[in-house]
Amino acid sequence: MTGVVTAATLGQIYRHRRFYRDADGAWQTKFLLTLARTGDGDIVFRLLTSRQHSRPKAPPCYHGDPYPGFYLGHLGGALTTDSWLDLRRQDDYDYLAFAEDVASGTIRPVMMLPPSLLCEALTCATNADDTTKQQERVMRDQRANLSCA
Repeated sequence: MTGVVTAATLGQIYRHRRFYRDADGAWQTKFLLTLARTGDGDIVFRLLTSRQHSRPKAPPCYHGDPYPGFYLGHLGGALTTDSWLDLRRQDDYDYLAFAEDVASGTIRPVMMLPPSLLCEALTCATNADDTTKQQERVMRDQRANLSCA
């Protein structure tokens, strides 16, 4: 599990250039935010979206239907529009697969989320309906490690 420390930086936004295939079979890109690690080293993450879809900007944390999210704002760089953290369920990313995807260039770091914003995102994601008990526990632990207020 040593490679995980260098392969996945918590609070880092990554660009995954082959996250899913569209209806035509073409690979589509997604941005993801790493939030915590499980005891096995797997990565707890959530996807970013630029589609508002009823997600408010204020308050930034929204757990309602149909699309719960956390408003991250306009982050800049490769993220040229307003962004939300999509709080719908995501299975954890296997740490070996993540490390391989980083090594192959399939996943590339884009930017670090500022610590204060990461703390808020962790709080919001921890309390989302689709967050598993294990994800909730490790995100709370991560939040405590960051000394969030």
